[in-house]
Amino acid sequence: MSFLAGRRLRRMRATAWSRAMVRETELLPRDLIWPLFVIEGKNERTGIKTMPGVERLSVDLMVAAAREARDAGIPALAIFPNTPDHLRSENAAEAYNPDNLMCKALRAIKEAVPDIGLIADVALDEYSSDGQDGLVRDGEILNDETVAVMVKSALAQARAGADIIAPSDMMDGRVAAIRAALDAEGFDHVQIMSYAAKYASCFYGPFREAVGSGSRLKGDKRTYQMDYANADEALREIEQDIAEGADSVMVKPGLPYLDVVRRARDAFDVPLYAYQVSGEYAMIEMAGAAGAIDRDAAVLESLWAFKRAGANGVLTYYALEMARKLGG
Repeated sequence: MSFLAGRRLRRMRATAWSRAMVRETELLPRDLIWPLFVIEGKNERTGIKTMPGVERLSVDLMVAAAREARDAGIPALAIFPNTPDHLRSENAAEAYNPDNLMCKALRAIKEAVPDIGLIADVALDEYSSDGQDGLVRDGEILNDETVAVMVKSALAQARAGADIIAPSDMMDGRVAAIRAALDAEGFDHVQIMSYAAKYASCFYGPFREAVGSGSRLKGDKRTYQMDYANADEALREIEQDIAEGADSVMVKPGLPYLDVVRRARDAFDVPLYAYQVSGEYAMIEMAGAAGAIDRDAAVLESLWAFKRAGANGVLTYYALEMARKLGG
């Protein structure tokens, strides 16, 4: 049997040290962002049925989690509130209350653990009574009216200590509006990480349980989140958000959209993140528990896939666990 120019590619894979020499991508603690869910109370933690191993935490426990994350080498946390029912409304006014759950968590963590980055989610589904990311009138999601509320929410979060504002709603023009408002208020140092290519996906189900929006959702989100049949459209969305002032961009969900991550990396020279969403987490956990896959191996392989596709970092519920393993 002859080989092209005598090459045997397996030679480079024969030993662990040789494989390490030619490894093309790295996965390090600094590549991981840890999403956390905040609830009211003190010393309170509640489980999430569809996300085994993930808990909602009261503000004091989030501070403790932030210390753990910092010590493990995680650079930033992404915060999501589970707003109590009595504070949710059609106009989502709690989104810009300076004492809402998000702002309480931001202030407490920033005071206690100032050297970890704080990413504040900006969308109305965590505050609305209908579970939609935007204001609704006669069944229609209102774009510009929603953006106006989001701007107020972003400013409240910046005042509370957010380092990065992360609009996750997919309304048109929100990045430009938030950037202008932040700069006008003296928050020109606050970054914007845009959920630039966020698809209307079934993989968000466990997350919606975690923030309390799923059971109250009326209708769907297909008029503003992207059609999963489209990839060219994602590049247009990303291009627009960069032009409007986004410092970094995100593709969400993650594994089902690695093609979009790769195309975004090839097209744009900006920091690019992927979100390994709740449904992806649940699939790995439940398949592992059933003995269908090696759970730990699947976690590592999935995270490395994001880096191989071109993501600079990954938002993942495995962040603390994996940062400790990778750091160790």
